[in-house]
Amino acid sequence: MEGRRVSQEMKKAVVVSCDMVTAFGAGTDALWNGIRSGGTAISKIDRFNTKAFQSDNAAVINGLKYLKNDSLVMQMFRLLLKDNSASIPEDAKLILATTKGEIDLLEKKFLTGRGDASDSNPHKLLKKISALAGVKDSGMIISAACASSSTALARAASMIRSGYGDCVLVTACDSVTEFVYAGFSSLMALEKFAAKPFDKKRSGLSLGEAAVYALLMSDARAKREKRNIIGEIAGWGMSDDANHMTGPSRTSDGLIMAVKKALRSAGADEGGIGFISAHGTGTVYNDAMEMRAFHAVFKNKLPVYSVKGAIGHTLGAAGLVETITALRALKEKVVPLTVNLKAADDDAHGWVSNKQRALSNKKMALITNAGFSGINTALVVK
Repeated sequence: MEGRRVSQEMKKAVVVSCDMVTAFGAGTDALWNGIRSGGTAISKIDRFNTKAFQSDNAAVINGLKYLKNDSLVMQMFRLLLKDNSASIPEDAKLILATTKGEIDLLEKKFLTGRGDASDSNPHKLLKKISALAGVKDSGMIISAACASSSTALARAASMIRSGYGDCVLVTACDSVTEFVYAGFSSLMALEKFAAKPFDKKRSGLSLGEAAVYALLMSDARAKREKRNIIGEIAGWGMSDDANHMTGPSRTSDGLIMAVKKALRSAGADEGGIGFISAHGTGTVYNDAMEMRAFHAVFKNKLPVYSVKGAIGHTLGAAGLVETITALRALKEKVVPLTVNLKAADDDAHGWVSNKQRALSNKKMALITNAGFSGINTALVVK
């Protein structure tokens, strides 16, 4: 999938509203300030027994109740949308991006005997979000592993650019549950303490959770409604390298293709990109795969960072959280630091930093994500 190259006749897809709930708390300011402080929200968890697992740490949101009436993600969405739904038009088309949705409702049935396992069907979650947001559209679900929400953003921007719609609400979520935690632990993919993306001593990822939304409009409608334009989804590219069910490509060909498509779609070249928000999970193979791709596409070193040492890997929500953060970085003209980085690996030396950096006068950023099955996404925002 590749966005068509921008022409003057094509509609631009702009972000007019966004918000999130992460382990740093409610709001984009909480995340932005948390990252800039260099701190991490990853800590020991008591949501479930971790004795059998590879780690006992994750980045979870305080106050959520596990295996109760409401799922974890619905508790997050109620926090997220209670003050934001009024600004969402009822004619907005709806996209939900998630890997597991309300998986804790399925867990509740099997662990406690309470509830109905079928309540974990993501289509039921989609209906709940539609009602909570006050939109009429029945919506669609995109579940593309850890590239789910960046894929959803690309889809939304494509709908607007092609004239299929002029307003799309993209929502994304995932939570830290025993099922999810056990899965990554069985893959030996968890860092024992806190993830260290691009560090020489990185050894795995830390799980996190989030709910997030972005309202996209055509620039014409945004101006007509006098909306605050936060940024533009200027280009996108997707690929699948089909390397392995869970392992990234050892050649990076898929991500290289996605990045080149995104640049072409945005009408940009490598010289126009000011920084890269990387997927940066902290696993040995993911980070190496990404750095190979960046070396292949960009002749000169660019500032690269990952937020996952700060808020963990929020799975299906990651791409949207990271896109909103990149738009904030463009606005503030600051490239965030990579939390928990102590000594950059050889291939990342000169690209990543544990200190924030001033942004040059370049006005575009690249966001990359990758997921199980070999999917790769790249977005260009400005």
